[in-house]
Amino acid sequence: MNAGDGVYSYSKNSHLQKEMIDGAKEMVIDAIIRKLNIKIILSSSNTLRIAELGCSVGPNTFSAMQYIVEALKDKYLLYQDQVINFTNNIPEFQIFFNDHVTNDFNILFRSLPFDRSYYAYGIPGSFYGRLFPSRSIHFVHSSSGINWLSKIPKELVDEKSPAWNKGLIHYVGASNVEVVNAYFAQFEKDMEVFFNVRAEEIVQGGMMVLITAFSGYIRLMRFFGSSLMDLVNEGKLDESLVDSFNLPLYYPSPQEMTKVVEKNGLFSIERMELINIKSNLVDEADAKTLMTSLRSSIEGVIISHFGSKIAEEACARTILKSEEISEWMKVNNEKPSILFVALKRK
Repeated sequence: MNAGDGVYSYSKNSHLQKEMIDGAKEMVIDAIIRKLNIKIILSSSNTLRIAELGCSVGPNTFSAMQYIVEALKDKYLLYQDQVINFTNNIPEFQIFFNDHVTNDFNILFRSLPFDRSYYAYGIPGSFYGRLFPSRSIHFVHSSSGINWLSKIPKELVDEKSPAWNKGLIHYVGASNVEVVNAYFAQFEKDMEVFFNVRAEEIVQGGMMVLITAFSGYIRLMRFFGSSLMDLVNEGKLDESLVDSFNLPLYYPSPQEMTKVVEKNGLFSIERMELINIKSNLVDEADAKTLMTSLRSSIEGVIISHFGSKIAEEACARTILKSEEISEWMKVNNEKPSILFVALKRK
């Protein structure tokens, strides 16, 4: 994600991610109220520990954490009303904000709400590895996080591989099924590791909510790829650089998500649902804001491969295609949807 608080920073342009978090709010609250076993969780401690995986720099992460904390308080009060002589005080809350070591934690912590009702901590590191002590976390939340793969499958950039993704930067728009299969295979490997390490960290009966984009937004990735190919056709960029680049993003279907959860076997699926969400950006065909938001999310990986000059020109060209993209959005009229997954540690 783009660091700082500049024009193209994530903190000022994460409109898509906000729509996802807002769209899933009631489902997160419902999962906590209906599915979380507060009795088991509070049997050993009066402190509830929440992990926010892939927090980036805010402000969306703070919005999600606020309504999660409020829902946990409501759950506690419901439990208190049901138990005679239950006099424990409302739990205290610790929230662990996690992202890669390159994340701009300075911006994150400078932006913390003054009226927060929790203690905040920063946890740098990949969530595809252990982050917390055994049996220490009660609730995990991740929105737009597990879409990011730990690495790009090597087959995608191998000219001899049937999965070589020549001329494209993502599986969206690829006619070669081997490309999609290579992406899913990597996602499957990553999620097996992800579930294994989370199972070590989450208490029995603890919960994890995962929110991912599914459609609408992701099909816009192809416009970034077309801008790069424009530069190739103008002789400003070597085509081999495009052929050796793929965005490390995968958006699972409900069937694929069910498969990886059940294969792992350490979590039960409490709720999984694909839902359409209200999107002002899509409804108003606001392509410029939409693409600027996407830019704030993926520009970093583009810079690391192509360099800042090419990345800047490719991103700027894509935003200049806003009229073309707006027309595409109107014609396709594809409603954005998100995949909501609520899991419980067995």
